[in-house]
Amino acid sequence: MIKTQMEMYLHEELETLTRTEIEALQFERLLRTVRRCMKSPFYQKRFAEAHLSPEDIRSLDDLRKIPFTTKQDLRDNYPFGLAAVPMSEVVRLHSSSGTTGTPTVILHTQKDLDEWANAVARCLYMVGLRRGDVFQNSSGYGMFTGGLGFQYGAERLGMLTVPAAAGNTKRQIKFITDFGTTALHAIPSYASRIHEVMEEMGIDPVRDTKLRTLVIGAEPHSEEQRRKIEKMLGVKAYNSFGMSEMCGPGVAFECTEQNGMHIWEDYYIVEIVDPQTLEPVPDGEVGELVLTTINREAMPLLRYRTRDLTRILPGDCPCGRHHKRLDRMKGRSDDMMILKGVNIFPIQIETVLMQFEELGTDYLITLTNEEANDLMTVEVELKEFSDDYPRLQALTREITRQLKDEILLTPVVRLVPKGTLPKQEGKAVRVRDLRRTLI
Repeated sequence: MIKTQMEMYLHEELETLTRTEIEALQFERLLRTVRRCMKSPFYQKRFAEAHLSPEDIRSLDDLRKIPFTTKQDLRDNYPFGLAAVPMSEVVRLHSSSGTTGTPTVILHTQKDLDEWANAVARCLYMVGLRRGDVFQNSSGYGMFTGGLGFQYGAERLGMLTVPAAAGNTKRQIKFITDFGTTALHAIPSYASRIHEVMEEMGIDPVRDTKLRTLVIGAEPHSEEQRRKIEKMLGVKAYNSFGMSEMCGPGVAFECTEQNGMHIWEDYYIVEIVDPQTLEPVPDGEVGELVLTTINREAMPLLRYRTRDLTRILPGDCPCGRHHKRLDRMKGRSDDMMILKGVNIFPIQIETVLMQFEELGTDYLITLTNEEANDLMTVEVELKEFSDDYPRLQALTREITRQLKDEILLTPVVRLVPKGTLPKQEGKAVRVRDLRRTLI
């Protein structure tokens, strides 16, 4: 049965815009955003240093005249130096500090929060979630945006929403079974952990739960890992992208085609640039994602360097939306490993590992330095126990060969029993670099 447009789109008039209509709306909102930025002490100074004025922006192409904004800019102007409205109009702030240094602060008016909820609701509706679904959110709440972002978006759709928050896996599973959870938001590594604990508890996710939709994101993952998670939990897993500086979740999301994440271009202008030269790259080529907010009041950001590596997927999506599609995040430009002059990203290693049915989803890359020689060790858990040593040796050799073909270096591969590697309730730690303490 063919779905009607009303069934397919939450915001039909915005989701079905043509490219010409999208760009016209973007230019209108860009002009308004640039004028608003002139109320921010930071952008007043930045425009003056660049000898720019709002009148110099006469087309979307003129966006490139504006200097980039970086996370360091947010830290240097902590806490409220990028505010574009009086603080009396700000109703919430979120903070993202990473592991060290001064926090970055993002400010929101009530309208900003309403638009954020609309964007997340649009994403969830796009993958088939409706009133009557039970949406369980395993994100952290508080300053972390994943909790409240999905909470308000799910409530906007009228779903019963379970703010389970992060951690306590057995409690998560109890909620899933007792409350009839149909949709779960979890980072990929934690989704695998939930399945592992379900197995320990004797729970079959297909037979014993109503789960059918999984929303994943927040950490790089391969297509192979996504398919493994889908098979383990008996769900369709949809990739999502968000970041605190852009509000949080709801920036880009897969539709039911699962062929790239539609980025909502009525909220953002997207650029992909070479991380070294900062020049634009053609559609289809991997580079650093740069985003400009065009529908935000309290703290608009112009040409924000996300450090995330992705590409714009060329061509149209069969779903009928013309908003550009982003490929899954390949990693971050500042997460790149360099061994013997070779640039390597963890996602390259994961893509190889996840092709082997004998392997689980947990792995750890350790970098060391011995006698001025960089070494890489890849530990990966087996899916099931095995004492067939000739078979394990052959499997190790084949994994090593395929990794060498992919990264052009030969790592040490170690197959370890299931449950051996440390488990994380938050984002998985995939790389341990010990070279700093050994060099």
